[in-house]
Amino acid sequence: MPTDFNQQVIEEFRANSGKVGGYFEGARLLLLTTTGARSAERHTTPVGYYPDGDGRVLVIASAGGAPKHPDWFHNLVAHPHVNVETGVFTYGAEAEVLKGTARDEAFARAVEADSGWAEYQAKTSRVIPVVVLHEIATGGPPNVSTSSMGEYVKAIHDAFRRELAIVRREIGDAGPTLGAQLRINCLTFCQGLHNHHTGEDIAMFPFLAERRPELAPVLDRLREEHVRIAALTAELKQVIGTESADPRHVRDEVERLSTALEAHLTYEEEQLIPVLDLPTGAVH
Repeated sequence: MPTDFNQQVIEEFRANSGKVGGYFEGARLLLLTTTGARSAERHTTPVGYYPDGDGRVLVIASAGGAPKHPDWFHNLVAHPHVNVETGVFTYGAEAEVLKGTARDEAFARAVEADSGWAEYQAKTSRVIPVVVLHEIATGGPPNVSTSSMGEYVKAIHDAFRRELAIVRREIGDAGPTLGAQLRINCLTFCQGLHNHHTGEDIAMFPFLAERRPELAPVLDRLREEHVRIAALTAELKQVIGTESADPRHVRDEVERLSTALEAHLTYEEEQLIPVLDLPTGAVH
């Protein structure tokens, strides 16, 4: 895609916490910054991805089936340390180009999720590379791309909404069986939601409880909703874990989770964002 097109997507992505329209609307998208193989300059490219569990993501160097690998792939081969922007978080990652069976299995999962990857492979004689991006743990607080705590909460919530919408669409498009990549997508969503709610329970909610005692009923309700949502994700994971999982059954569980989660997110935003966005020192 032309550089000017990419730049428009990059600007829209950064301005809207990862949400874009047009060509990439409704797709999983991240910004990948690599170091030029020859120039050593930094280059940022919007790329689609798939969750791979445990903080890893897969990116595929398809270049739309072009005869040559995309520039970003050559860059990360030369300099495997890359930068990833999710729209909310920015982190360093180590790029690993999959080889042999590992590559073939990952690409097969992608094809199962979207036959377009097979069409790209059929257009070119090169073997389309699959790359795993391993997040590099820093031990400190996450690098967030928001300017306030309220904005951060809304951005996180919207990221969950976008991913859940993608999963719902993928389940709706599934055939008689549940594909391996779709299982991973669902499980990764559940784990991310668990991590987010755990962080709220042990950090944000106690912070607010200490400074705003009048929020106690709100925080109690949100904690109770966390427990109910955890039960729904546990049921979804149990259904997904069955080899003969019926996509219709999975869809029903996802819809139950979606309804409960949207109500929870909306209530939390209504009650907490106005408080979180008060001027520094006003939360007391």
